[in-house]
Amino acid sequence: MSYRKTVHWAALAGLALIFGQAGIEKVFASRDMVEGMAAIGFGWTWTLLIGVAEVVGVVGLAVGVLKPSIKNAAVLWLLPFGVGAFTVHMSYHHGIRDYWQSLTVCVLSAIVLWADERFRVVLGEGRPAREAST
Repeated sequence: MSYRKTVHWAALAGLALIFGQAGIEKVFASRDMVEGMAAIGFGWTWTLLIGVAEVVGVVGLAVGVLKPSIKNAAVLWLLPFGVGAFTVHMSYHHGIRDYWQSLTVCVLSAIVLWADERFRVVLGEGRPAREAST
């Protein structure tokens, strides 16, 4: 297995573990998670909805092992939750102990997409660069 594939699968596993744990804690109303979400202004309904969305994303990552396009869609689905969590923790001036996971999932999302040989970002209409400039 190539280095890039190893990095891809390791990052994917980390992403699934972190989001899986956070989503399950929200769905099953872990006291610490519910209190933490309440402290930043999210009531039970929003906590549950965010948890369900994270679990759906993790299921997408698992299904994506066999269907890569679903995996990439799941990564893109989960990325805003990571960015949002990081932004909230930073805006509340939480320490690294509170925001390291949200920062990690942002980085891991980028790594998973970068390391996937089938994933491409196409800007414009998808024309080659030399045609786009004429």
